[in-house]
Amino acid sequence: MSGNVELLSSSLAQAKAENRAALIAYLPAGFPTVDGAIAAVKAVVAGGADIVEVGLPHSDPVLDGPVIQTADDIALRGGVKIADVMRTVREAHEATGVPILVMTYWNPIDRYGVERFTAELAEAGGAGCILPDLPVQESELWREHADKHGLATVFVVAPSSKDKRLATITAVGSGFVYAASLMGVTGTRESVGEQAQDLVARTRATTSLPVCVGLGVSNARQAAEVAGFADGVIVGSAFVKGMLDAPDEEAGLAAVRSLAGELAEGVRKR
Repeated sequence: MSGNVELLSSSLAQAKAENRAALIAYLPAGFPTVDGAIAAVKAVVAGGADIVEVGLPHSDPVLDGPVIQTADDIALRGGVKIADVMRTVREAHEATGVPILVMTYWNPIDRYGVERFTAELAEAGGAGCILPDLPVQESELWREHADKHGLATVFVVAPSSKDKRLATITAVGSGFVYAASLMGVTGTRESVGEQAQDLVARTRATTSLPVCVGLGVSNARQAAEVAGFADGVIVGSAFVKGMLDAPDEEAGLAAVRSLAGELAEGVRKR
């Protein structure tokens, strides 16, 4: 069975045709429970998310700030496994029809087996993976299997990335390019900053792939700001915080659905 890389591309193209940026939501698998995470994905899509990243919880999430680290810890203590991540992708995609990617560090895939992981992700209806810590020069094995199974390989670029490095990364990536808006870890911030706009412009000079911006966006105003220069707006910590701060799961689902609605309006006010 082939994965849904084409659905990912068409979703981004559809947003562009509507003269707006796509809204991409991030939620960790297994948080607050496996079923709760699946319900949360359904909630953000009902609110207006176009694409969802499902996080594979990791004990040493170097890119993630305290909010996502807390959620990952809850998921890991709950016993979440890669099989649960695949189930989350499958059930979320079947229920919503939107592209579902997995965001993961390399070590869990390496231990699980690249062929096994890509085959299972494609079978679950996944659209691809975001791999923040896989060096491009060490990615050939992954890309070979991802291509075979119809999965996107999304690499992360940062403001510190030199133009030559950007060209190297974008030449082998697929789906879209994840542009980290600033140096540091994930989390909500008061301002997304000019660094992000410069990075998007420099990245676009090297590729025709959509460029989507993450790290720091948490409200409609920031979403509108980023949507003014990016093809997609990625929001993670704000959704996870909404679930963490809620008194119970139902309140959490209502919170993330409401936030997705506000952000969806934001990306339409670019």
